[in-house]
Amino acid sequence: MTDTTSPRATLAVCVTCRRTDRDLEGAPCGQQMLAALSDMDLPQGVTLKPVECLSACTNSCSVALQGPGKWTYVYGRLDPATDAAEILRGAGLYAAAHDGIVTWRDRPQVFRKQSLARVPPLEIPA
Repeated sequence: MTDTTSPRATLAVCVTCRRTDRDLEGAPCGQQMLAALSDMDLPQGVTLKPVECLSACTNSCSVALQGPGKWTYVYGRLDPATDAAEILRGAGLYAAAHDGIVTWRDRPQVFRKQSLARVPPLEIPA
């Protein structure tokens, strides 16, 4: 029996990300992204987690999707004002995928174009 109450994905948001072109008069874009995502309903199986740094500074704002036994993805060059809803849609698809791999055509456009890294699970299935 599968425990549907446990998260199948964590959406990590780098809250230290800054974009000098947009952060001059307010919170860093990473904090803006966290606020935008927090104001929306999270997809089933997704938890939101602020993190200090994803080391994607030249590609900020950045987020990562990870889950047990799944590939991890890091996305960057995101805009809190326009990308939050698509990020959550993609996170829901990721959570539902047993290995974290969502087919190319089903991925939100922002995930197709702005992927920075794909990291294998700790244990790669044979």
